[in-house]
Amino acid sequence: MVTITDIAVRCNVSRATVSKALNGHSDISAETAANIRQAAREMGYLPNATARTLKLGRSHNIGVLFVDKTSSGLGHEYFSQILESVKQEAEKSGYDITFISRDIGGLSMDYYEHAKYRNCDGVIVASVDFTDPAVIKLVNSDIPTVTLDYVFDSHSAVLSDNVGGMAELVRYVYGKGHRRIAFIHGEFTSVTQKRLGSFHRTCSELGLTIPDEYIQPATFHDPKSSGLATRRLLELKERPTCILYPDDFSFIGGMNELEKQGVSIPEDISVAGYDGILLSQVLRPRLTTYRQDAEAMGREAARALVEIIERPKEWIPRQTMIPGRLLEGDTVRTIE
Repeated sequence: MVTITDIAVRCNVSRATVSKALNGHSDISAETAANIRQAAREMGYLPNATARTLKLGRSHNIGVLFVDKTSSGLGHEYFSQILESVKQEAEKSGYDITFISRDIGGLSMDYYEHAKYRNCDGVIVASVDFTDPAVIKLVNSDIPTVTLDYVFDSHSAVLSDNVGGMAELVRYVYGKGHRRIAFIHGEFTSVTQKRLGSFHRTCSELGLTIPDEYIQPATFHDPKSSGLATRRLLELKERPTCILYPDDFSFIGGMNELEKQGVSIPEDISVAGYDGILLSQVLRPRLTTYRQDAEAMGREAARALVEIIERPKEWIPRQTMIPGRLLEGDTVRTIE
């Protein structure tokens, strides 16, 4: 293995000079630094991560906590976009990514213990039950954390504008002439609470009275539960003219149920999704949906965590709101 000493001998400089060149110090000439880095590349030098950790007091390893109830893992298109963005932004700052779980190799650990075991400098909490005591233990520990779509007191968070997004979607449907609007929502989380509250408030502002039976529970990213909720809506004496789904992937279950019952989109019933994943734009008819900016959320989460890690004395907890945008598809017809 090539060492700093080997590079120093080849370049006829001190070990300290080699270290400064490889770490970007400015108190050596640009020419000397360039020559040393070139020699290191030619000799196949790789920095020792353990030594770097001891020297800097950081592992340059960021943990990611992602728990998906439907077990879709990285097949979850919305969260996979967020995680890819986290990875890209973290790598720009010299950090690797490690997924955090409860158990590893037969060892039973909670999230905090796993993060410590992997020597994580910080953790991004992307999707999880935020009321889980193990999550609360991690967030309240000495390990810096940034949460997505959930706010803990005195902690930084990156939030999608669920209130504004739902309001824009409802107003769009209303503008198309719809007055009987149903909403199939995901399991009760802070995201669901914000969307549901925004749905009711916007409908109220528009003078709409929404029957209780038009609000149907389902599970995020679960077509089966959305399909069953759609069936319940179709069994009503007065069907809605438009159904809003918890997310684009869940809409597939609704689409299948509507097709099974001979209901045409949008001629018989209009529909709209949420998330704006690629799938929504390749379906036919093209799904009207609200696109969350997953890339921006991942990028801002990584930046916020690196800031906490590298400048802890300057860090001030903040919540960053990420806006999205309406994607007008072909699934909401105009009612004259």
